Amino acid sequence: MTTRDPKSLRSHRWFGVQDLRSFGHRSRVRQMGYAAADFAGKPVIAIVNTWSDLNPCHAHFKQRVEDVKRGVWQAGGFPVELPAMSVPETYAKPTSMLYRNFLAMETEEHLRSNPIDGVVLMGGCDKTTPALLMGAISMDLPAIFIPAGPMLRGNWGGRILGSGSDVWKYWDEKRAGTISEREWEEIENGIARSHGVCMTMGTAATMTAIAEVLGFTLPNASSIPAADSNHPRMASDSGRRIVDMVWEDLKPSDILTRKSFENAIVASLAMAGSTNGIIHTVAMARRARIDLGIDDYDSFAREVPVIANVRPSGQFLMEDFYYAGGLRALLRELGDKIDLTQRTVNGGTLGDDIADARTHLPDVIRPLDNPVSSAVGLAVLRGNLAPNGCVMKPAAAEPRLWKHTGPALVFRDYNHMAAEIDREDLEVTADHVLVLQNAGPQGGPGMPEWGMLPIPKKLLRQGVRDMLRLSDSRMSGTSYGACVLHIAPESFIGGPLAFVRTGDPIEVDIALRRIHLHVSDEEMARRRADWVAPRPHYPRGYGALFSRHIGQADEGCDFDFLQAGEAVPEPEIH
Repeated sequence: MTTRDPKSLRSHRWFGVQDLRSFGHRSRVRQMGYAAADFAGKPVIAIVNTWSDLNPCHAHFKQRVEDVKRGVWQAGGFPVELPAMSVPETYAKPTSMLYRNFLAMETEEHLRSNPIDGVVLMGGCDKTTPALLMGAISMDLPAIFIPAGPMLRGNWGGRILGSGSDVWKYWDEKRAGTISEREWEEIENGIARSHGVCMTMGTAATMTAIAEVLGFTLPNASSIPAADSNHPRMASDSGRRIVDMVWEDLKPSDILTRKSFENAIVASLAMAGSTNGIIHTVAMARRARIDLGIDDYDSFAREVPVIANVRPSGQFLMEDFYYAGGLRALLRELGDKIDLTQRTVNGGTLGDDIADARTHLPDVIRPLDNPVSSAVGLAVLRGNLAPNGCVMKPAAAEPRLWKHTGPALVFRDYNHMAAEIDREDLEVTADHVLVLQNAGPQGGPGMPEWGMLPIPKKLLRQGVRDMLRLSDSRMSGTSYGACVLHIAPESFIGGPLAFVRTGDPIEVDIALRRIHLHVSDEEMARRRADWVAPRPHYPRGYGALFSRHIGQADEGCDFDFLQAGEAVPEPEIH
């Protein structure tokens, strides 16, 4: 291990200089009950904690932060907890995605404005993982990530329940009249049995796995269930490791390469990970000044089979995935599809981290020659309806809809859809293509998870459980179905989706990666000329800032001013 001179620590500028300002800094540390031996000449380790009483996924973080501190103290560091915006997926409205960039900015500025030498990032609930990593990448101090971990399996009457996936499934059954109010309440009581993130392959599990593949976590950290005793041990190990990382000056820029992001794409595809992962991975890569786009996902998707047999594309849950060997085992099964020379926070390479990995349950983590599905985990479609692309998860859709042409049934926004979808006189068949407009980054606002449009009630009663559905919104990674998402540019700013009318024929062909609106160019031009741009949702505040600077889905939905420009200088201390 390379040991730096303590005077080279960033925090030395605050605490180590013999002047009036440093006197004030040191005296205030003493004010909190610390002696010089606690902090003098030691790395100051920020613990960015996204705990809140409104984030059940992070309910254990009150204790985990103490586990991290224990590790930092043991390794000779000085831990300081910095609370940050929690962004709970379950409660933040209109969508947690509206606040991902807010948390990324908060993380970056926390680290820049304070005497911090290294950081432990505590997250897991969907948007916290990319937000924390985006801020840390931009600041480029030694950083290690602690995933919240999946919750325990759900249970209802002896049946195993999965977050989200079974909510949508049984909600449709309730709407169809096949389960009772009492049964629905029993499901509500049994589906979330512990702290931790969704235990399906939702956005949370996808993004924490991506964080690990990128090299930001200790080996297998993303797979450990939140309630497992291995989890607090991992937290303390991470606290010890970040102190060494500071002395080694091992930063995100030393770890992140194009190859490491390609590894993340491959792993995500092999897990049939959340489509949300595309937006977040593109945003993180661009923070690292690596030009990554949605077409990179599509090129790998043609070659990488789905081998994680986890809902919603498979059978099992994340707890089973951990017992089967976790992410390390999956990476080992991927063989030469993964570049094992990439560095990680553990101090070596990804190959070192998975050298002794084994698959214990081969039906949960499959070999490459026995994939979960013949369908690809992801497809990027292009055409006159989505000039900048859109995405679909074929492995989670009924095969009959992989190639489909049908008439559009258009909803101008979510409220319009909610008011119409259960009408008994709704003119709709199973061949229709449901279209939701004005649900993108600006239109939602914030690009909410509305893309899994509900099946009309009259069709549910006929036994229909999947339809082709199009929108410029996202959908939960726990969702499933033939949902075409992230259509760019979005309708709210005049993308072609804005000009679709009920009855227009729409074609989707997964094999050809094609999406096409069968309307002439001349007719589209007439509709465009008649279109009136909607008013922005926010007259002031953060929402107004968001609306002015947010990028489109294919760009990662980051703020333009956070991606471009030179590095921000260190603050002057006066």
